[in-house]
Amino acid sequence: MAQALYRKWRPLAWDEVVSQEHIIQTLKNAVAGDRVAHAYLFSGPRGTGKTTAARLLAKAVNCLADDRSRRPCNECAHCVAVNENRFMDLIEIDAASNTSVEDVRDLRDKINFAPSQGRYKVYIIDEVHMLSTAAFNALLKTLEEPPPHAIFILATTEIHKIPATVLSRCQRHEFRRFPLGEITRRLNDICKSENIEADPEALTLIARQSSGGMRDAISLLDQLASTGGKITLQTAQTVLGTATSQSVIGLVQAIVEKSPASGLHEIHHALDGGADARALARQVVEYLRGLLLIQLGNGEQVEATADVRTQMITHARALPTAEVLRMMRAFNAAASDPRGGWAPSLGLELAFAEMLETPQVAQIETGTAPRPPARSPAASQPEQSPARTQPVTSQTPAKSTESAPQTSAITFESVVKAWKQVAHLVKAKDTNVAALLNSSKPLEIRDGILLVAFASDILQEKFNRPESL
Repeated sequence: MAQALYRKWRPLAWDEVVSQEHIIQTLKNAVAGDRVAHAYLFSGPRGTGKTTAARLLAKAVNCLADDRSRRPCNECAHCVAVNENRFMDLIEIDAASNTSVEDVRDLRDKINFAPSQGRYKVYIIDEVHMLSTAAFNALLKTLEEPPPHAIFILATTEIHKIPATVLSRCQRHEFRRFPLGEITRRLNDICKSENIEADPEALTLIARQSSGGMRDAISLLDQLASTGGKITLQTAQTVLGTATSQSVIGLVQAIVEKSPASGLHEIHHALDGGADARALARQVVEYLRGLLLIQLGNGEQVEATADVRTQMITHARALPTAEVLRMMRAFNAAASDPRGGWAPSLGLELAFAEMLETPQVAQIETGTAPRPPARSPAASQPEQSPARTQPVTSQTPAKSTESAPQTSAITFESVVKAWKQVAHLVKAKDTNVAALLNSSKPLEIRDGILLVAFASDILQEKFNRPESL
């Protein structure tokens, strides 16, 4: 039976671990200085190297090399035994299947026995957050005062579920997600060594799909390599169920043009082609993030082909930043919502439909020129079909043009910069109105009118009261 690539390419030395230097250096120094703690807690997303670092530490503390700075040496009998999964003093426990207090008590009874081969008995408890409350309580005393020959390494993806009493007894290390470039480089190295032909675009797609987890990325590469032949971008998209970038671009274009038919066509065309709905939503969010980076002046951070970049620049100019942020929130919710299994496209369709609606806005005159009196909501009802998105115009009392000179045009940038200051000044007169301003966001100035967005109908209605305006 062939060995899985993620196991075959698991780092065997400290220097092979990438993007976790803040942890690796600390552990290396602890081994070199003989200051290894009795209990560690490794937390972070899946596939970021927690178990790998735990195995390296177990190997290092039992290494027979005379020079501590060279441990693990991967040459002595103990290091070789760990690498071959036959070192008896390395005990790996899956907390997901050993959750009861009886399991922990059994471990506690056995821990007092001296090591069989090495200097230390190392217990690696994976997914430790799965332990029951009683099991955690049974583990506390052992964690606080373990035998001198025992070391505990707890690993978890959900540190918020670990009791504070356990956290206080461990040396904590937080593992980070791997950068996209680091994952791509690792995949490229594996392809060269394993004689796997793969297009760079396909490796980039695999890296993106892994969401920062190196193990997930290598597993996806292993899956694609088993199809035989060269791994192309099209092959990767078909096997992984991801949409082509053209579908994402078409969906965003439909939002720009406010075209429901074309947007729904893009969604269903991608899903009918084998795309996963949540994966498509993630790609839309990634594309929108690129638009945001371009709008904020960081376009060089966007990784895209020349054609896609050109389209992104066009969309970045066509969409206000506030609208891009609104779109990112909606599609991110669709990407992370596990519900809707009976209708996979529902989350995407709801997010798309929401983007076709105009957000609740209030219009405030900037004072560049006298405006006609505001029409009542009833008068404007026929033109504004959904009442909740109906804009309301505010106007200051008219002044004589002979006694009051025309004010210069107000730029939107100056409004954004002064928004908090305006709220602070208003607070001295009315704290409620100031609170409403703090809960709002300027969108743009259109024909001398400042458009202000609110998160809900209630806030908008309160702001549109005459005393507030």
